[in-house]
Amino acid sequence: MSRSPLTYLGGLLALYLLVPIAAFVVRFAVSDDRGFEAPGLASAFWTSIASASISTAIIVVLGVPLAFALARSTSWLSRAVGVLVQLPLALPPVMSGIVLIYIVGPYTWLGELFGGELTGTLTGIVIAQTFVASPFLVIAARSAFAALDPALDDLAATLGHRPLARFLRVALPAASSGIGAGILLTWLRALGEYGATVLLSYHPYSLPVFTSVQFQSSGIPGTQAPTALALAIAIVAVVVGLIRRPRRKATSAGSRGTRRAPTIVPTEPRAALPTPVSFALDARVGGFHLEVAHRAGAHRIAILGPSGSGKSMTLRALAGLLGDRAGSVALAGEDVTDVSTESRHVGYVAQGGALLPGRTVRQQVGFGVGTDPAVAAWWLSTLHLDGLDDRLPEQLSGGQRQRVALASALSREPRVVLLDEPFSALDAPVREELRREVRRLQRETGLSTVLVTHDPEEAALLADEILVIEGGKILQSGTRGEVYGRPASPEVARLLGIPNLLRGVVTSHGAFETSGTTVPAPDHGLPVGSPVLWSVRPERLRVVRAVPSGAAGSEAQAGVAATVTDVVDLGTSTTVTVRVGEGTELRAHTTDVVELAVGEAARVRWDPAALSVWADAAAGRP
Repeated sequence: MSRSPLTYLGGLLALYLLVPIAAFVVRFAVSDDRGFEAPGLASAFWTSIASASISTAIIVVLGVPLAFALARSTSWLSRAVGVLVQLPLALPPVMSGIVLIYIVGPYTWLGELFGGELTGTLTGIVIAQTFVASPFLVIAARSAFAALDPALDDLAATLGHRPLARFLRVALPAASSGIGAGILLTWLRALGEYGATVLLSYHPYSLPVFTSVQFQSSGIPGTQAPTALALAIAIVAVVVGLIRRPRRKATSAGSRGTRRAPTIVPTEPRAALPTPVSFALDARVGGFHLEVAHRAGAHRIAILGPSGSGKSMTLRALAGLLGDRAGSVALAGEDVTDVSTESRHVGYVAQGGALLPGRTVRQQVGFGVGTDPAVAAWWLSTLHLDGLDDRLPEQLSGGQRQRVALASALSREPRVVLLDEPFSALDAPVREELRREVRRLQRETGLSTVLVTHDPEEAALLADEILVIEGGKILQSGTRGEVYGRPASPEVARLLGIPNLLRGVVTSHGAFETSGTTVPAPDHGLPVGSPVLWSVRPERLRVVRAVPSGAAGSEAQAGVAATVTDVVDLGTSTTVTVRVGEGTELRAHTTDVVELAVGEAARVRWDPAALSVWADAAAGRP
């Protein structure tokens, strides 16, 4: 098997680290006097163990919350504190000891207050070790907290958990691996601290100080025993740190030797009351300004727009995750602007179906504050999650994860469920299946939803009212029929996915010209000669084979002459692209059998009332 240069470089470093240890082991094995009888060795050993453990405990209690705060804040103060936390890494340990003497030395205010007991004692060793070793935990824990999906905290808040509970039950367990590595590094760094310790507390001896004294008095032979003890401690600590809990395996109801959860009889949730959501939001995040308002008449709405338009920000504001300064929110006419996220009683399904690490499906679904286990069991069954109760998130498929996320939101019986592009990361068949599942729940349980999506078809399927948003502003809102049937602007038509968006010039009140072809249109009220943009939905177009010139009957010559440029059979439907006039293309979509060939002459027909026409404000601009 071939090796890359990186393998050899890494092996060279590993060899460099191994050789000194191997040389010591060989020397220690053949030595007659290893120094285990030296006076004070045992005391130094236990002093180091005790001081390292105490300082590590102090650092954990104070450093983990500090790391959490630094990971969640981007203010200048947090950046300044982050720099200060790392300073002990840049300072040589001896200088760290000198800096500490200025604070806790016997002639300082603190030193005199404690009668000089802050130096020359075990307390002095702990102070020195805490100062020098703290960055190792804080940096590791901060990185672990920063790597967590922010949606986990949002999810826990919408499930009713207060900030302290979210820290203890969500953030801390999820970051435990990184925090554990930081604790190990901190303890080992504290154990090996010499420079600051020798200045702050020469007596009692810690193991590193004792080793230095032995080296100065008796040379190498007297250092073998303490070095061997330190090496053994380090090996044991590293091995303990490598121990991981065995990974939980998915179990089935019929598995032998597994402890089965008590049987819970599923209970159908209470009938949901329709909960229209109305809001007037005005919020800024960074340089983005969201300013949207809507008074809902239906309890199923969709917010449709491109990436970066403010859709998810709107949803987070409705959940209360942006605070009450984001604007006013009302649920079924009840003002909840000043109500915290935890008390708004809304469900929230984040993008990608965020799930809590290390928790089984049953624990995920029952995590909400006040969740009835019987109702949770009903949702597990309703969403076809039977038999997956004991699986962890990484043991689920994408579709199963989304079902679990939805079941978690629904099990608390929320007033309204907020869906943040919940199906965007799924394969097409799974996406379609879950869309239909949500539509079924809306119909059968009266589920109230606010859906965020960039998919016009998804919005039409799952909402009665549509809000089209871009750049933090609402471009159009109304019923599904109003928005899709009469887009308010070319921008709305584009966001609705209407491909036929073309330019023309008004020739009469019932027609305009596009690429040299006269197009029949409804009376649009624009003066002759006005530049326009016009659009027609593909499914409203009908493409038929052209008949010979002079054929009898007006129907044969109805429509606009065209040439077929492409025919795409999609299995359940067909898309036909035709060229009209001097290069203008129109796309038609049909479920009928298409017998047209590329290059064939055709005619395109539509009801003039199906066209949307707007004045072209950009025409004539340089």
